[in-house]
Amino acid sequence: MAQDLIFERAQRFISALRHCQVLGIGVHSASPEGLTLTLPYSPQIVGDPQSGVIHGGALTTLMDTACGLATLCVLPEFEVCPTLDLRIDYMHPAQPHQAVHGFAQCYRVTTDVIFTRGFAYQDDPEHPVAHVVGTFMRMGKGLPGASAASKGERA
Repeated sequence: MAQDLIFERAQRFISALRHCQVLGIGVHSASPEGLTLTLPYSPQIVGDPQSGVIHGGALTTLMDTACGLATLCVLPEFEVCPTLDLRIDYMHPAQPHQAVHGFAQCYRVTTDVIFTRGFAYQDDPEHPVAHVVGTFMRMGKGLPGASAASKGERA
C-alpha cells in the first residue's frame, strides 16, 4: 500500500475520533513500517500543576491510538480492531511544555489478532518516555449484524 494512501487513511480516521480532536492529537507520519502521532502540550493535559508534567492518561490515550492506527498500515482495507490488551511501561515523566510523539508498528498479523509495539518520546526516539505493546482484535470490515442492530432487529 502506498505511503500517501496510508497517511490519508490515518488522517481520516483520527479526524473522526473525538478524543483526538479534544487532545489535539495529529498524524505526523504514516507508512507500511508504522506511524507516528503527535500530542501537543497544553494545560488541559497536565497531571501535576506544580511541575507541569503531562498526565499518564493522556500518554496512554496517545499510545493506544497510535497502536490502533498502526493496524491501518498493514491491512489492505479498513477493519474494526478494538483493543484487547495494552501494556505501557513508563520510563520517565515527559518534560513539561513539550509535545510528545507516539510511534507504533504492527509486528504480527493473524486472522484474529494484530500485535503492535511502540514507544513515546519527545526530542529523541533513543530516549523514550514509555514503551508499549498492544493487541487488537480483528472484527472484519464491519460489525456483523450492525445494520440489523441499528434497526432494532436481532442479528
